[in-house]
Amino acid sequence: MSKHPGDRHDGHPVARFVALLEAELAALVDAPTWSLDPATTADLVPRLAGLVAGVQELEARVVGHAGTLDLPGSIGARSLAAWLARTTRVTGAEAARKARLADDLAAHESVRVAMASGRVHGEQAKVIAAAVGDLDGEHFSWREKAEAHLLDEAAHHDAHDLKTLGRRILETLDPDKADEHEARLLEAEEARARKRTALTMWDDGEGLAHGRFTMPSAQASMLRKALTALAAPKHVRAEHGAGSYDHERPTAERLGQAFCEYVEHYPADQLPTMGGVNATVVVTMTLDALHGGLAAAHLDTGTALSPTEARRLACEAGIIPAVLGSQGQVLDLGRRRRFHTPAQRLAIGLEQRHCQHPACTTPAAYCHTHHAVPWSEGGSTDTRDAVLLCPFHHHQTHRAAHATEEAHPLRV
Repeated sequence: MSKHPGDRHDGHPVARFVALLEAELAALVDAPTWSLDPATTADLVPRLAGLVAGVQELEARVVGHAGTLDLPGSIGARSLAAWLARTTRVTGAEAARKARLADDLAAHESVRVAMASGRVHGEQAKVIAAAVGDLDGEHFSWREKAEAHLLDEAAHHDAHDLKTLGRRILETLDPDKADEHEARLLEAEEARARKRTALTMWDDGEGLAHGRFTMPSAQASMLRKALTALAAPKHVRAEHGAGSYDHERPTAERLGQAFCEYVEHYPADQLPTMGGVNATVVVTMTLDALHGGLAAAHLDTGTALSPTEARRLACEAGIIPAVLGSQGQVLDLGRRRRFHTPAQRLAIGLEQRHCQHPACTTPAAYCHTHHAVPWSEGGSTDTRDAVLLCPFHHHQTHRAAHATEEAHPLRV
């Protein structure tokens, strides 16, 4: 005997269908799929997708009915989504999505019927309902035609494309107002995105920080483009040498490294002031550590750094070193002007043309400007003290100087 009260064969047709479907699926648990030939497999995949859409529409209808019956209230649930999450063990986000779909389909009968027949799936139905719902005021009367048009287009476009078509639906129905309508929708979308923008970060105490962010698509595109450029194989090979990166596309690790590089080199003088000074990070180290000692350094945010990392940042990134004497007194609050101006950089490039390591010919455009007399030892930021080094040999020069107290021989 079935454990489900609605599974009687003389009961409601929806209950009978669900019982039949459960039985048929149970019979297929061990059915082999390896024996399906290519033609049958290609035929079954879209058919199954249509069946799934139909079942999801039926689920949405029943979920909506549960709300009408106030089943959430019977157990003290705060909303239909909360009841659904508790009843079906899906996440709150997924339950909310299902509850919204139930509302959308209840308000758009043609979309509901199309989903029930497998013509559209849930994502498409959501987009069509939203696009039609955006037709208000003088365009309210266009809703039925817009819905029919988008349902026809759903046979050829996914949800992403349908969203774009939905914004431009008036090009078909009322061309003179299409641009105005799309602009209004985009402005509303951008306003919602700004309200939802957020960033959180936390340290794990193991030398790593973790974070999550939500940002508008426009700014995300800018960030993605910047990180992709920094993570490009050409840039990485210039930075770390040939053979250091052989992926066609940036990996998650490489994009993370690119983000660190982006943060290190963002000009602090372009940021708002904090406490009367610009948002420059200060690294505190002893004079001995600056010249190759082993004592740890600290950022003014409290983060500890190895002396090697501190020296690298003091040379290459937008960080000011505060050098302490043996009694902790500040001997020197470093000179912020470590970077050459664009005009100086151009002059150096014209004169030296490429990396000055004897075994390298990396063009000037891909090189760093190295201080022949280390900046930490009083080197000046001018063209006479400048040496072009590719990123790989710049790192190598600093490592060698730390290990041997001598720099690599350069073409100077």
